[in-house]
Parts: sequence; structure tokens; C-alpha cells
Amino acid sequence: MYSYIQGKLIEKNPAYTIIDCNGIGYMINISLNTFSKIKDKDNFKLHTHLSIKTEATTPVGFVLYGFAQQEERQLFRHLISVSGVGNTTALLMLSSLSPEKIYSAIINNDISVLQSVKGIGAKSAQRIIIDLKDKLKKDGISEDILGITHNTKKDEALSGLIILGFNKNIAEKALNKILNTQGSSLAVEQLIKEALKIL
Repeated sequence: MYSYIQGKLIEKNPAYTIIDCNGIGYMINISLNTFSKIKDKDNFKLHTHLSIKTEATTPVGFVLYGFAQQEERQLFRHLISVSGVGNTTALLMLSSLSPEKIYSAIINNDISVLQSVKGIGAKSAQRIIIDLKDKLKKDGISEDILGITHNTKKDEALSGLIILGFNKNIAEKALNKILNTQGSSLAVEQLIKEALKIL
């Protein structure tokens, strides 16, 4: 129903934001990942997901979820498609881990990373990986989430390690391990330094 909502950020905190769009205030639940991108903004466009509550114990209602990037919304929708993973759990995952880490954990069968999120046990983590691994690969979501800069940093760091005399395949495995555990925020020099510690 709502693809995105753009307007003035009237209120924002790590759990939700209120956007004034043409005189209507929309309360939108957000992840910490999205909060980090909007906390210094006055106006913003959030890509939204509308959920309709139909539980017998609560009145029927509409809940909006907002994401700074379409890729994060796409990952959220994939997560809630898994049996046993609801909106709250999916949002908690995106608040506890970056989209990059969630994606990497699923693709690389890293159950321990997913289990680090409160409420995600071994069985839930396994189900998420089994259900989503092929879907994420088919979506090509990796390129969208990890981004061109991520790949450029990795390529530059790999070139540096090869110049230093390390085998390309071994060096690439080391860099992948670092990027999966520490994310894509490290500079090229930091990537090389971290790689040297484990090579």
C-alpha cells in the first residue's frame, strides 16, 4: 500500500520515528541501522512495509516499518517470510546486526552470528539459513547491500597483499573472513593490517 513516505522528521529515536508528510504524522518503526542513517537528518524518505495485525488477543491494527535503504526492507521481508520469524524478531535482527552481517551469515552458514541475536536459537538460525540462502543469491542482494565501495576496498587490499607476496586465494579468504566478522567500514589499510594478523 505504501512504498515510501518522505517528509519532515518530527521525532526520532532508536525504536521509531514520526514523519510529517503534508500535515499527517506517520509513526514508523525502524531498526538501529536505519536510525543511524536518519539521526542527523531533518527530512528523509523511508521505504516502508505495512503490516496488518490480526491476532485474536489484540485489536486489528496497522503497523508501519521504515527502512533507510530498499535493500534493508527487502532483507526484512525475506526474514519475516521464514516460519517463526515475526516482524519484531526481524527488526531486532536488523538492530543487532548490520544487513551485511546478516547476509554474510546466511550465505556462509554461520549459525553462531544469527544466534547472537536475542531470541534466535540454533533451530531458528538453521531455518533462516535453509529458507533464505538460495533466495538471497537469486535476488543478487549481495551486490546491493555490500556495495561497490566494499568491493573496491577488498580489491585494493587484495592487490596490496599480493604485492607483499601472499597467495591470492589465501589472501582473499582472509579478507572475506574479516569483512564477514567486522563489516565493510574498515579502510583499506586496516583491512591489510587485519589480514596480516591471520595470514
